[in-house]
Amino acid sequence: MSKWQYTKGLHDLGHGNHAYLLPDGGWGWSNAGLIVDGEQNLLVDTLFDLKLTQEMLDVMRDAVPAARKIKTLVNTHANGDHTFGNQLITDAEIITTEATAEEMFERKPDAIADLKRNYKQLGEGGAFLYEMMGQHFAWEDVRYTAPTKTFSGNLDLKVGDKEVKLIYAGPAHTKGDTLIHVPKDRILYAGDLLFVGGHPVIWAGPVGNWIKACDLILGLDVDVIVPGHGPIADKAAVRSFKSYLEYIHGEARKLYDAGVDRYTAATMIKMDPYLDWLDSERIVINVASLYREFGSKETWAPIDLWGDMARFHKAGLCNCARFHRGFKAEAV
Repeated sequence: MSKWQYTKGLHDLGHGNHAYLLPDGGWGWSNAGLIVDGEQNLLVDTLFDLKLTQEMLDVMRDAVPAARKIKTLVNTHANGDHTFGNQLITDAEIITTEATAEEMFERKPDAIADLKRNYKQLGEGGAFLYEMMGQHFAWEDVRYTAPTKTFSGNLDLKVGDKEVKLIYAGPAHTKGDTLIHVPKDRILYAGDLLFVGGHPVIWAGPVGNWIKACDLILGLDVDVIVPGHGPIADKAAVRSFKSYLEYIHGEARKLYDAGVDRYTAATMIKMDPYLDWLDSERIVINVASLYREFGSKETWAPIDLWGDMARFHKAGLCNCARFHRGFKAEAV
């Protein structure tokens, strides 16, 4: 979608729809959106900390007078890079799926702030988490801010005279993934059901649901799609993303059936078609999630997966477009 440059800031999609982009789209650098009609508005997601979210709100308010007071906020899912700025949206209705509300409560910001404070005691996994996210975002002042309204299935809203459809399409990336469709304008805000130019993370799964979500998007009458991470896209990006999910599912299944352990399997899956995608270490998480889906009884803590991603880097296996800042995966 060369019409819109992949640059930081607010991008006018037309007809009162906007995308707020945060390159490079890697760990924590997420997108948001704004829908306005007349004096009414709807904000799609907040950002990973208060500074970034306040900067976004200031830009929106300067560029779009109707955004000076946010009336409605919809969080597409529970991850902090789409919810941790919620406390700055005062006196607004905050809407999520029931599953997202539950997951937000399970992943309060003080927990990730504790990981940042204690990363030196968490070995290579802690060092890698700090390298990828902890040094870039400030979570100490973030307060857990719950939704004020939840729904299951789908929910139709009005922003002025504009129809906006919230479509529950999870569990996939997380338990509560939601699409935000503006039918008249043929625009979709996909949240993290779509990553463009970067490897996704399968936190919840099953991957079959995610593939179905891709088919759902492909079946919608939309021309412009704002992903949760990466540049503004169209359906070609969705088809490429769906192919990625199908590919890793098939490759992981073969290795699981052959008795290969999950970390070794992650190192064996060839990513040649995706060498220009960021964050290839995420295959470690994705294979672990797929193995769980296939029936593995192995258990692990999230910090263990961060440690495995550090091993992945240390072994020189991160052959993506960006080798993260020379990370050597050494405990600090």
